[in-house]
Amino acid sequence: MSGQRTTAGLLLAAGQGSRFGMPKALATHRGAALVTRAADLLLDGGCDPVVVVLGARAEAARPLVPDGARVVVADDWAEGMGASLRAGLRALADVDPPPDAALVHLVDLPDVGADVVMRMRARASTDVVARAAYAGAPGHPVLFGRRWWAEIAAQACGDRGARDWLRPRDDVRLVDCGDIGGGRDADTPELLDP
Repeated sequence: MSGQRTTAGLLLAAGQGSRFGMPKALATHRGAALVTRAADLLLDGGCDPVVVVLGARAEAARPLVPDGARVVVADDWAEGMGASLRAGLRALADVDPPPDAALVHLVDLPDVGADVVMRMRARASTDVVARAAYAGAPGHPVLFGRRWWAEIAAQACGDRGARDWLRPRDDVRLVDCGDIGGGRDADTPELLDP
């Protein structure tokens, strides 16, 4: 498919879920593990490849990752989301041919569906920086053009992911997705249910 923009899906699912009481990747919602649901929505939304970053209890979570998605284990996952983001972006940098952009998604967002992924993918380019927005508030997933991956990975640290890299930028495009999804995090089991 020459000329078509390609978008990788990057699912961050490595945390131990201290507030949740277990790794969120292993939690179930509506009959499926969160890691399965989140990876499926990236696949269903047309991301290719899909990379799932695991860490805490990775061997228990690995069998829950659907066929068609690749697993990367962040050995330094306990450092926080920055370690997961670095591991995932480095894995994507080795993909041949390289995708134009990476759509970074979190495992604990039950109100994001494949339609949000497709809307975000429509903005893919090698230099894009875009975030899904809900009721005007920036959220996830976040779309990063390949041009920025090394820079983001170099700055990702602790539990902040790309937040510090994003903060000073004036070129971040907000993509309104409030009509088709929601941006709430399920930081505790009760928040999985609407």
